[in-house]
Amino acid sequence: MKDPFKPLDYSKLTTYSIKGRHSKVDIKDFSTPWEKGNRFSAFLDTLPSILAGNDLCCVINAISCAAKNKKQVCFAMGGHVIKTGMSPIIIDLMKKNIFTLLSMNGSGIIHDLEIAMVGRTSEDVAQSLGNGSFGMAKETSNLLNQAIKNAKNKSIGLGKAVGDMILKENLTYKHLSLTAEGCALNIPVTVHVAIGTDIIHMHPDFDAAACGAASHYDFKLFASQITDLEKGVFINAGSAVIMPEVFLKAVTLVRNLGSTLDDFTTINLDFIRHYRPMTNVVNRPTLGKGKGYSLVGHHEILIPLIAAGVIESL
Repeated sequence: MKDPFKPLDYSKLTTYSIKGRHSKVDIKDFSTPWEKGNRFSAFLDTLPSILAGNDLCCVINAISCAAKNKKQVCFAMGGHVIKTGMSPIIIDLMKKNIFTLLSMNGSGIIHDLEIAMVGRTSEDVAQSLGNGSFGMAKETSNLLNQAIKNAKNKSIGLGKAVGDMILKENLTYKHLSLTAEGCALNIPVTVHVAIGTDIIHMHPDFDAAACGAASHYDFKLFASQITDLEKGVFINAGSAVIMPEVFLKAVTLVRNLGSTLDDFTTINLDFIRHYRPMTNVVNRPTLGKGKGYSLVGHHEILIPLIAAGVIESL
């Protein structure tokens, strides 16, 4: 039986010369091989000017330009950044007057305190959850809940209260504490808590009202720094929900109050792309003159890489 369907005849297909075609990839943008003995700055020059290779260099350039021009470079983070050993890198950038604001979610102060206190953090949740001992470290709870009470008594933010306490207690590894170094360097450190998410909220001496008030104070302090973000940089590292939401509210708040906030750079760093960081950090706030970047990778590689690039360029 004859096939009733006819194959497409494309013998008269229209073609063009590749020589006149616009192409998105050009050999002038290719990477170059590494030469033994070169400096780190030369390594950046070897990266391809394509996709993330180009974005990494743009991110380094944006942070460097903001620092050179004494503009805000705000670093927001989740607790995982501390757990990947990044505190010395962040503190160094604070000391070099590159980072002008440090913000974190509630887990940040837990890991920050434990590092300052005993030089170790991050319990084995799978091992301790079954017997109900997860989150029951008494020293962590006692000190942080005392810091919350101090914040209430002194009418200060939670970040400063924790940093002040670490310095007052003269904890062994206070030089590795982000909150303590923030206090010592007079750089604002803000903490943004969601009640019920952190281990100290399970302890009977936790004062939710005082914690909420201290965290709200920090939100207002955070927003005051975002007021000056024009021509600056906002970085979100490893916070999938809290810090992107806080940032978005601060942006609309300061714009509502009349601050100019049109031309700035946002950067999201994480090992996967999440919805809120992409929409609330990278895309929505930068509509217009701004520019948003998303670099996917591990904190323990991306953050030192970017820091080294910035330091070399300065």
